[in-house]
Amino acid sequence: MNKVILKSALLISLLTNIYSVSANEPTIAIAIHGGAGTISKDKMVGEVKKQYESKLKQAVTAGYQLLEQGKSSQEAIIAAIQILEESPLFNAGKGAVYTYDGKHELDASIMDGKTLNAGAVSGVSTVKSPIMLAKKVMDESVHVMLSGKGAETFAKEKGLTLVDNSYFETKHRYKSLIKAKQKIEKVNKELKDFRAAHESLPDTYKMGTVGAVALDADGNIAAGTSTGGMTAKRYGRVGDSPIIGAGTYANNQSCAVSATGHGEYFIRYHVAADICARVQYQGISLTQAADKVVNGVLKEAGGSGGIIAIDAQGNIAMPFNSKGMYRASKSSITGDYVAIF
Repeated sequence: MNKVILKSALLISLLTNIYSVSANEPTIAIAIHGGAGTISKDKMVGEVKKQYESKLKQAVTAGYQLLEQGKSSQEAIIAAIQILEESPLFNAGKGAVYTYDGKHELDASIMDGKTLNAGAVSGVSTVKSPIMLAKKVMDESVHVMLSGKGAETFAKEKGLTLVDNSYFETKHRYKSLIKAKQKIEKVNKELKDFRAAHESLPDTYKMGTVGAVALDADGNIAAGTSTGGMTAKRYGRVGDSPIIGAGTYANNQSCAVSATGHGEYFIRYHVAADICARVQYQGISLTQAADKVVNGVLKEAGGSGGIIAIDAQGNIAMPFNSKGMYRASKSSITGDYVAIF
């Protein structure tokens, strides 16, 4: 009887110690997105669906593994985003959409929640990894945003990999450009109004981004976003992705956000920063704040898209008001998650 009691006591002690160690381990988490928009359920099946899910899982796992190793939230989101930048499946890096003139102009930004330091680039056409250039701008320049040729000169000085603009070409993006231009030219011919013609394009041509948010073992959060922009954009158009507060924002006192959608609306309504402000000043949960902005403010204004967000406690929110959003998360609390619809 005494032996049974002793064994039970030892077992209870062992379980208590295991729980204690587990409870004292810091929370780490990461969430990523590969863009939101009109994603067809009829076409997103079989092998195609598996390809997207596999790449999302690869990216989120790569970021999470760095967090497990004690690396920073910034390092984690950059690793995840670079995997998506190098995949032709997403509108960033290798899979970037075409401008009206048949070129590629890329944007990116990153923000650190601890210091509120940020870096961004817009309209770059020869930088292989825009998110890495944004990081260099944040850490090694006196500015927050660089654009065009100046940003590329800075990239060269910092030793980043440069490529010919043709590196970003993909057949399916080119087909999308041709279709978009045909639609624009048809409506423009009738209305003699390029703005109205471009606005007549379906949302699928106006969206597509990749991004990541993460919480590291030190309790710091960060956010990053990278994109090829809008199909058939002209005149050096810049969307929300490189705009701090619109497409990207991070503050340890509230949350970190990366957005994807029709950028003009995200800029007008300062979406990323608005969500974090509601968390910080209204005292509401991350889920409530994100839903109020994405499915309330943004949707009522006519804006389509979604966001991923994380707070300093490791809570994650990924709302969207479009038909779908490529997304994934991995957390020491909630485990793995990958979804499209």
